[in-house]
Parts: sequence; C-alpha cells; structure tokens
Amino acid sequence: MARRRKKGEDPISQLVGLLSLIAFGGAYYYTNSIIIGGIAFTAVMGAALWIAIAQSAKREERLRKSGIREIDKLDGLQFEQYLGLLFKSQGYKAEVTRASGDFGADLILQKNGTKTVVQAKRYSKNVGIDAVQQVVGAMKHYGASGSWVVTNKDFTDAAYKLAASNGVKLINREALIEMIIQMNPSAKPDPKKVITQFPTEKRLCEKCGSQMVLRKGTKGEFYGCSSYPKCRNTKAV
Repeated sequence: MARRRKKGEDPISQLVGLLSLIAFGGAYYYTNSIIIGGIAFTAVMGAALWIAIAQSAKREERLRKSGIREIDKLDGLQFEQYLGLLFKSQGYKAEVTRASGDFGADLILQKNGTKTVVQAKRYSKNVGIDAVQQVVGAMKHYGASGSWVVTNKDFTDAAYKLAASNGVKLINREALIEMIIQMNPSAKPDPKKVITQFPTEKRLCEKCGSQMVLRKGTKGEFYGCSSYPKCRNTKAV
C-alpha cells in the first residue's frame, strides 16, 4: 500500500535549511567572518536550488511518461476502460462490469486462477470509505480472493484505516504513476486513444446549463448536475 505523505511534510526543505545553517555557523566559527559565513550559506542554497530544479525536471518527465494528466481528463467510464486495457497489457483477463451492473466492482480481474475485484475512482478529490466498503462487499458477491481500489488522486485517512483492517489494496496517484512507468511503453494503453474510443456524450442540465455527470445511487446509475448541491437536477440513464 502506498505511503501517504502527511501535509506539510517536506524533508528535503528541512534538510536544506539545516545544512545552510550549519554551513553558515561552521564558516563563521572558523573564520569569525560574517561575510565568509554568508558566502557558505549562499553556496549551499545555490546547490540546493540546482538540485531542486533537476528534481523538478525529473518529476515533470515522470508525469509525462505516465500520461497521468491525460488520465485526469477521463470521465468515470473512460477511466474504467483505461484500467481494463492497462491490466490486460499485464496479462490479466479484465472485465468492465458497468454494462451488467457492478455490485460494488467496476472491474473483475483474473490471472493464474486468482480473481480480484476493483473499484475505479477517477476523482478530483480524495476517495473516502464508501469505495472500500463497496469493494469488500463485491468480493463476496463475485467470489474473489482480492480487492483493490484504484484512483488518480489519494485516499482519506479513514479509507486507509478501513482498507488495512479488511485487506483491501489501495492504489493511489503515486502508485498508479509508478505502475504505469514500470510497464513496457509499447504495451501500455494511451489515455488519449481511450478518450477517442469511448467518447463522452455531452449532457447539459435543463435547469442551469451545467454538465450532467454519471453517478451511482442506491437504485443504480443516474445523471446528476455537476453544480450539485446548488442544482439537484437528475436524469435517468
């Protein structure tokens, strides 16, 4: 399970600050010169800036290779289809369940006699405990031995705790990026092509003109206004 970095946790910045102070203090101690101390401080900060620029370029290249920005543009169904193609490229038999009713699982994966149920969450915010609860229920329904929740974002603390106590594997944004990067470039699907293969039909709300988005409720799927809760208009699938 991917480790979630706590808010405000930045060990690199903390280390740079500490080294800069040590450099200034050490130079001043041995030379008794504030100018020399300042030069040492500036040198360390300059080196840190160069490293930060190099790391930023490396992160940007990593994001580009993963195609995560294109994945962020997929809708829910496209994300499920993309994951299906992604896992098929890794030797899984992957079935997207949306057409037949998912019963808590968006995909069913099979490989080497093992069945795994997957909840796919293409979100703009962190995924909560509902996804974990749904996939745990899906395990029993489909007779699966494993359960995963995959998202392009992250998970709430409650979701991490519930997943740990139920043996659910959580694949967050960083883990998904790493998974994609580790794959053979010629085997992994292109999210841009997925958008073309599974186009989103534009549905506008008759009340406010906002985009209608596909959602799931206790009675199944429906289209709800994206401006909810300001507009509560819904439409049957």
